[in-house]
Amino acid sequence: QVTLVESGGGLVQPGGSLRLSCAASGREFSITHMGWYRQAPGKERELVAYANRAGVVNYADSVKGRFTISRDNAENTVYLQMTSLKTEDTAVYYCNVAGTYYTTTWRAFNAWGQGTLVTVSS
Repeated sequence: QVTLVESGGGLVQPGGSLRLSCAASGREFSITHMGWYRQAPGKERELVAYANRAGVVNYADSVKGRFTISRDNAENTVYLQMTSLKTEDTAVYYCNVAGTYYTTTWRAFNAWGQGTLVTVSS
């Protein structure tokens, strides 16, 4: 199987920046897409950004121009650079990675990180 470890959350003032990281590990696997979701208190989880293996990226309208997703395919790591943070960006951020892993055959997986809290407050 594939496990994810997130890091980089914390408290930041409005207008500040943070970078989130998510590293995938496992015995033998191949990643297709990597993305970030977030869930604010009392709200449903929503897509923030994703990037597929071909380099196609997509962002939620609310973060376009402020957040940047990037991948290090050699390190199986996805990053989310967040700038010009707003109070409404406060949420638990989850990375999501999908692809295939090998045991006795190739199987699909869809893994979630443990979540990291981002708090934007003065």
